[in-house]
Amino acid sequence: MDEMPDPRTLRRGWTTGTCATAAAKAAFVGWVTGDFPDPVTVTLPGGQTPAFALARTEHHAEGASAGVIKDAGDDPDATHGAMLWVTVGPAPAGAGIRFRAGPGVGTVTKPGLPIPPGEPAINPVPREMIRLALAEARGEVGGPADATVTISIPGGEIIALSTLNGRLGIVGGLSVLGTTGIVIPFSCAAWIHSIHRGIDVARAAGLTHIAGATGTTSEAAVQRLLDLPETALIEMGDFVGGMLKYIRRHPVPTVTIAGGFAKMVKLGQGMIDLHSRAGPVDMAWLADRVREAGGEEAFAGWVPGANAANEVLVEAEKRGVKVADVVAEWAWRTAVGAVGGGAERVEVVVFDRGGGVVGRR
Repeated sequence: MDEMPDPRTLRRGWTTGTCATAAAKAAFVGWVTGDFPDPVTVTLPGGQTPAFALARTEHHAEGASAGVIKDAGDDPDATHGAMLWVTVGPAPAGAGIRFRAGPGVGTVTKPGLPIPPGEPAINPVPREMIRLALAEARGEVGGPADATVTISIPGGEIIALSTLNGRLGIVGGLSVLGTTGIVIPFSCAAWIHSIHRGIDVARAAGLTHIAGATGTTSEAAVQRLLDLPETALIEMGDFVGGMLKYIRRHPVPTVTIAGGFAKMVKLGQGMIDLHSRAGPVDMAWLADRVREAGGEEAFAGWVPGANAANEVLVEAEKRGVKVADVVAEWAWRTAVGAVGGGAERVEVVVFDRGGGVVGRR
């Protein structure tokens, strides 16, 4: 998506962690008292206290369940409209709050994530939010300090196919996420978070070479080129800076940056956010790179009036002008500056729209 709506006009939503917390609190109260609070109020990490309507409730022989429908606001979130169905019941004395993955919630299978392998994919902040909510409920209605919280997301196994969970080693469904409890529409924070977790998983697996790609074509192409395992592939999109700055603090020996020509031109210009909102391709800069590659002055003079960077690439290839190699060199300089000492070797590979290598440094 090249053009995004003005975030000031968009409605915010709630994370899966917040919705699970509301459902867990309602289920706990329903278990202890027989009556479900509706709406149910929870406290977010920032101190906000939103209230949530319950979509469904159920009593069991031991315990109770409640469901809250996730409202992601105006964010194009894959889990918008999903139900967080939480069952709360007894746990052994001294167990505290135990978490279980129900249908549609994944299980962690690889090291490197905030939750260890074998645990349900319920992140630390949502866990703490639920513990706090149940403590608040105990203060209001009593009840045991030990409880088992089972979170399910009906249909979550299917929704998870459109996420990066499989690559991160989370199998069987979705993750219960959130740090603030609030979804900010079109925020880059969630994407950058997934980049960081991908790097963590690759490092924990002992990989010494990872590749960040700007899109699906360049990712498939760089995997074929370098024969890397899927765990080594980082879907960085436009957030090359988000990846490289994290590697600067969490080193990886070899890093490859893979992308299409226009994106790598931007990186060569010194941009580490490659989205159109951050700025356009500088066609005058690209004209200078054509000159640097040995292109004739007439061709270089034509470049600033070209429709797009890829049009320049096509014309350069017709003339045998290796401008993509020059762009790769400049992009490499930017990448090396951003990653600092976080990588012993940095490589840039430029692909055309068909996935063919047109430049490399």
